[in-house]
Amino acid sequence: MEQKQARPLTPEEQAEAQKQSVIWQRECFQNAQKHLAEKGVIPQTVVEKESRFIAPLVAIWKFKAQNGKSYWVITGRLPTDHAEAGAAANPREVLRYFSMQWQLKADQLMESGATDKTKVDFANLLINRAHGLYELFEKDEMWQNEPA
Repeated sequence: MEQKQARPLTPEEQAEAQKQSVIWQRECFQNAQKHLAEKGVIPQTVVEKESRFIAPLVAIWKFKAQNGKSYWVITGRLPTDHAEAGAAANPREVLRYFSMQWQLKADQLMESGATDKTKVDFANLLINRAHGLYELFEKDEMWQNEPA
């Protein structure tokens, strides 16, 4: 089977891709804020220099909240979740942290004898996304420009 050579995007296609990326990022930001608010955490500011975006898969946000604490929030094509900033030192470690947390949550769901289709599906989703996050964590080339 012959592989097609990727052609460069036209300026119009580049502009459309950029527009879609901005829309995706805005949606992720709104989801992150909503998630924190639903958990009783009122975001005050976002720490942009520590936030990362792997569009269209995952966005990692670091927020400072009105309660004086900082939080990591993960959004995108996966369940939105959060943790206090002390759980991970940087965005790369956030991926590993949530990967491990989600595997533990999935194990707990399955060990609790989950037979409800919704719970089983959610456990399987957590496992699938946990593996995906860990694969992103392991890709050294993605993190070469990150501060050590």
